[in-house]
Amino acid sequence: MTPEERLAELGLSLPGVATPLAAYVPAVQTGSYVYTSGQLPLVDGKLGVTGKVGAEVSAEDAKDAARICALNALAALNSVTGDLSAIVRIVKVVGYVASDPGFTGQPGVINGASELIGEVFGEAGSHARSAVGVAVLPMDSPVEIEIVAEVR
Repeated sequence: MTPEERLAELGLSLPGVATPLAAYVPAVQTGSYVYTSGQLPLVDGKLGVTGKVGAEVSAEDAKDAARICALNALAALNSVTGDLSAIVRIVKVVGYVASDPGFTGQPGVINGASELIGEVFGEAGSHARSAVGVAVLPMDSPVEIEIVAEVR
């Protein structure tokens, strides 16, 4: 089953690539790797939730937002590869969580992205990962995701 078929089975499709908020591109390939820029949980250009996780945003809502970020990152990857089947392996996921000072559940939040990637790519979706708590993210987003993928 292709990654696109797995997405369809999950009731998902790739969104359009999010317009960059500043002077960068959504993804870039060098050699056999594609790096995405940080992807926010934008749906139709808007954030569904804003604020700090552990204060204004629940961990569960932030996990859902991380899943949207991952879907947006897959769209950015696809914009470079032309086909998600060109991805050999997801190498690394970096997740940033805008956190209330007392919130320490960043890994659980970023599981939203990691779980989607596993559902879409199977074993090729097993990846190294960082889950980092930060003070603030662009547009007051609760989460942001970057992906590094190896391609054919």
